Amino acid sequence: MYAHDPLDRSNANFQSSLRPSLNQLCGDDPVMLATLSRARMLIDRQLPILILGETGTGKEYLSRALHDYSTRRRASMISVNCSSIPENLIESELFGYRRGAFSGALNSGMKGKVEQADGGTLFLDEIGDMPAAQQTRLLRVLSEREVTPIGATHPVAVDLQLICATHQNLEARVQAGSFREDLYYRIAVGIVNLPPLRLRQDRAWLLNSMFITESQGNATLDSLDSETRELLLTYAWPGNLRQMRAAVQYACAVKSDDTIRLRDLPANLVHSATPAATAIAPMPVAVAAAPLDSLSPIAHGEREIIIRVLSSRRWNISAASRELGICRTSLYRKLRELHIPHVRDMGSDVLRGPQR
Repeated sequence: MYAHDPLDRSNANFQSSLRPSLNQLCGDDPVMLATLSRARMLIDRQLPILILGETGTGKEYLSRALHDYSTRRRASMISVNCSSIPENLIESELFGYRRGAFSGALNSGMKGKVEQADGGTLFLDEIGDMPAAQQTRLLRVLSEREVTPIGATHPVAVDLQLICATHQNLEARVQAGSFREDLYYRIAVGIVNLPPLRLRQDRAWLLNSMFITESQGNATLDSLDSETRELLLTYAWPGNLRQMRAAVQYACAVKSDDTIRLRDLPANLVHSATPAATAIAPMPVAVAAAPLDSLSPIAHGEREIIIRVLSSRRWNISAASRELGICRTSLYRKLRELHIPHVRDMGSDVLRGPQR
């Protein structure tokens, strides 16, 4: 955990719970620190937030931490996974219904998730999987700040903080016609990019924190022998934080003494171990030396994550834009705005990688 954040407004009950606060989500990784700083400013202004990141990068953890930090923390946070609700049920789940609205409806009717979130936070996970018809209804809710349950004759006013998340490239889905452009601009007022674990520089801090938590203080990173420590710190973690936590839980459960060895790790992890991208991908000197005096701290953080992703994808613009959750045009614009020269302007050395 890094130094106490004077802006952290989490209440005592939350601090004593297992849910991490904003200042417990990362160690000293500069990109994550800048990301969390931006997220604080967005939630302070109660702007709609769109969290982008690969599966397992902690999007729901961040959304809950933002709710518990916000001025709405004493109200409910209602979470909906748009990909897990059958399409024929998502309308009633989100918007609710009144008595007798359809065959099989509860006699008492049902408040939808939107109405349940009134006064608090509505978290829509995997928003990219929302059916087109419900995208239209959600847009109306956000535009008019009211919801009309199925079978109701009058709308119900709602006041909520909206946080959405997805691992998909919504800009590409907009271009493909599968996601409404007007809804995209409504939910993406404040975009927060979560870096994949392989690009984070605080993996040692994360592992240590997880071992302490999962072992109830009986294990730390120092409990690992050197071979196991090296593997965990250089592994690419395709499943991100979710995979790391599962591996730590497994190791804490099966270890036979105070030392954690390779035999205590999941077999599939040991067999598939490959170095993380940051362990092998150098930052181009020309990029590092760019004049950056005019950039804000947040822009510096955004610049660094883009450079890391480009390096890990060997400067393949299409692959990097998919990982960042933006279209190629937006990535090229970011390269210009953040003074990141394209690889073609820096010679072939950038792509050669480290000499063995």
